[in-house]
Amino acid sequence: MRRPDWAPEDIDIERPSVARMYDYYLGGSHNFAVDRAAAQAMVAAVPEAPLMAQANRAFLRRVVQFLVDAGVRQFLDIGSGIPTVGNVHEIARRAAPEARVVYVDVDPVAVAHSRELLAGEDGTTVVQEDLRHPERILDHPDVRRLLDLDQPVAVLVVAVLHFISDDDRPAELLRTLRDALVPGSWLVLSQASADGRGDEERAEAEAVYRRTDNPLWIRSRAELTRLFDGFELVEPGVVWVPQWHPESPDSAEDAERSGFLGGVGRLGG
Repeated sequence: MRRPDWAPEDIDIERPSVARMYDYYLGGSHNFAVDRAAAQAMVAAVPEAPLMAQANRAFLRRVVQFLVDAGVRQFLDIGSGIPTVGNVHEIARRAAPEARVVYVDVDPVAVAHSRELLAGEDGTTVVQEDLRHPERILDHPDVRRLLDLDQPVAVLVVAVLHFISDDDRPAELLRTLRDALVPGSWLVLSQASADGRGDEERAEAEAVYRRTDNPLWIRSRAELTRLFDGFELVEPGVVWVPQWHPESPDSAEDAERSGFLGGVGRLGG
């Protein structure tokens, strides 16, 4: 396979990447044949897979607008993926041009494209790091340069936690982030859930992602709710993502088909 000009030399283009598969679901062009094949296998197992990605992206857009309206001007987007239309800084800056955004992703393709997109864009940066090392994210000089952690920050962990196993202790990872935040900060979580789906469909989806470096770790509504420990959940709590502050009642119909649960919490005190 010929390496495209935009692909960094140090990435494996023969192994599927979850970031590039997600890009494919969203209709992006920054993916390889191996990613498309894996994504198509996922669609064969779970036909709603593209809908799930799109519903999650729409949730992110609504959440960012909600947070900007609530006065948030600092965003830490962990697991930001490959840039597509409707990035956090685009949404936030429509209403608040002074908003500052740090994107964090472990995938080198996602980081490379973010850097290209953000070149010359003041108030934004991208860091290559892993949610499994929150202290490295918090101590990164670019994070410290752009974000004032003595002021409220919105931490976005959207469509990431289903790649974090219980062995990685997600509650501890999020607690480390929480302990670095001041009251008035926010936490946004979403992740894939098998609630309401059959065991066979779940097994097929998990089999697809075992071909990547990031196997799936699917959680229930109760498990995701517990990860908001220390935060006050915003109504309506942890719900299927189309049900979170929908733009219209119709857009929340058949919400379970989205396959993603999500919620927003505020740090009190």
